[in-house]
Amino acid sequence: MPNVPPPLPPDFRTLAVLLDVDGTILDLAPTPLEVSVPDTLRDTLMRLRERTGGAVAFVSGRPVGELDRIFSPLEFPCIGGHGAELRTKAGALPQAPRLPPLDRDVKRRFAEIAQASPGIVLEDKGYSFALHYRLAPEQERMVHERAAAICASLDALPLELLPGKLVVEIKQRGFTKATAVRELMTYPPFAGRRPVFLGDDVTDLGVFDILPDYDGIGISVGRDVPGIRNRFERPIDVRGWLEKISRSDAFATS
Repeated sequence: MPNVPPPLPPDFRTLAVLLDVDGTILDLAPTPLEVSVPDTLRDTLMRLRERTGGAVAFVSGRPVGELDRIFSPLEFPCIGGHGAELRTKAGALPQAPRLPPLDRDVKRRFAEIAQASPGIVLEDKGYSFALHYRLAPEQERMVHERAAAICASLDALPLELLPGKLVVEIKQRGFTKATAVRELMTYPPFAGRRPVFLGDDVTDLGVFDILPDYDGIGISVGRDVPGIRNRFERPIDVRGWLEKISRSDAFATS
């Protein structure tokens, strides 16, 4: 399916650009620690921040501190930990977390799944815990079945499983990217603007669902999302489009 970029208004100070990170603006890597940020993307993001008057934010499953490390020296407004963390101003400290870190015993039980294969990579995000099997795709069924069994055995705890691209993640209920986006959109410079959200995975679907409440614009990456017309095939296509809109005023009015 070809790339279908959206028409945008010429005045970007009416927009808020919200960006998922892994698989959307950054290429997926064999392990989370191996992702890289092209210098050209940093330049693009700085121009886009200027053009929107600061209304550019990351919306990620990664913690805010890890986003700062990856994109250093940039420190943008961020939603981290699938909504557990929120930073409304560039360079500021995040607000108090919405929930405590995931219980250590829960993490330990999920970590035992990785003993089945050296290709299963653990990622402790503090508020959630991920099992990546990109290096062992043949273990997909085993990872999902064992993760589901553990989650079912802990039914007294408010936990949920998030399937993703060759990853399954355990997190606490009560916060999502969508709930955090709603809160972010109450703060300047985001308040009163049309969100333009780009996402690629299951955890982004909730944000797509709330966009009509803000007359927002959804853009899917690498997958078809019901109700979302605009899409890009790969992160490299997204980066090229962001680079273009960070420089050009030649857009149709929406």
